[in-house]
Amino acid sequence: MMNVAVVGTGMIADLVVPHFEEWGISVAAVVGTPNTMEKGNQMTTDFGGTGYTDYAEMLADPASGVDTVYIAVPNFLHYSFTKQALEAGKNVIVEKPMTSNIREATELSDLAREKGLFLYEAISTIHQPTYAKIREWLPRVGTVKIVSVNYSQYSSRYDAFRAGTTLPAFDPAKSGGALMDLGLYCLQWIMGIFGEPESVRYNANIERGIDTSGITTLDYGAFKAVAVAAKDCAAPSSCVIQGTDGYLIQTTAPNRCGAVTLRLNDGTEETFDGNPELQWEAEFRHFAEGIASGDTAECYRLLDHSLAVSRVQTEARLGAGIHFPADEQ
Repeated sequence: MMNVAVVGTGMIADLVVPHFEEWGISVAAVVGTPNTMEKGNQMTTDFGGTGYTDYAEMLADPASGVDTVYIAVPNFLHYSFTKQALEAGKNVIVEKPMTSNIREATELSDLAREKGLFLYEAISTIHQPTYAKIREWLPRVGTVKIVSVNYSQYSSRYDAFRAGTTLPAFDPAKSGGALMDLGLYCLQWIMGIFGEPESVRYNANIERGIDTSGITTLDYGAFKAVAVAAKDCAAPSSCVIQGTDGYLIQTTAPNRCGAVTLRLNDGTEETFDGNPELQWEAEFRHFAEGIASGDTAECYRLLDHSLAVSRVQTEARLGAGIHFPADEQ
């Protein structure tokens, strides 16, 4: 069982940490800030481990027993927190997006490989059993012509943004925006099946220097893909692959990657729904099993995929004129 330091006490930690033990993960430490000390102490009471308010202190403390760091802090901190952990000889699971741009992602990838450490981007999509079924069924739709993914969810933070308050979700200085959040799931879903496109373009709705929504088009030559991501308006989620012999469809968001239906031109219809109840279970079980078995080859295969997505995401974002401070370093 790997011994994890949970770094961050926000919403995603609340969702996943209560289930760590059943997924083969032991909480060895919780790292918060002086302002979140009470929350951090409650987490150690509930799930075990030692509480810290100094990240560097935790990394340097041999008594912590930590071998893996789970980083669940705001986007713009992912790079520095991950780098510190790798330099301290710790494996890392970092929430999506792994970094603000491809330069940072490549540096961390090189460091992890140099040290023989595990570096995983926590992205639920590509680990779901339904996603494997899509790959299995894909040849049955014939020649792929159109791929479309829509993840549009009105953000409660957008109300504050419209009123003049810039929270991290819409802050360029903190690597926010629709493409870095919901759009990443769309890219992960498409590229996990089809790889890197020949070209990419992001047409974004930009307010105060950040994309509140937008449409990414990916040109694969023989077929086209489109990814719609919005935090300023809502719509039903869907993921569709259209081919000459039929289509595959999910009517869930790409991060949940729920039940998939195959419908063929001859009237054949099949549906598969084999995911765990919690959308994060498959990924964290995969991480725990990979580290326990020492399978760095599989880890680095997934890391290559994360790098490809980061490369496309960075090109799309910069092409739309959206710049982060991390791009200037």
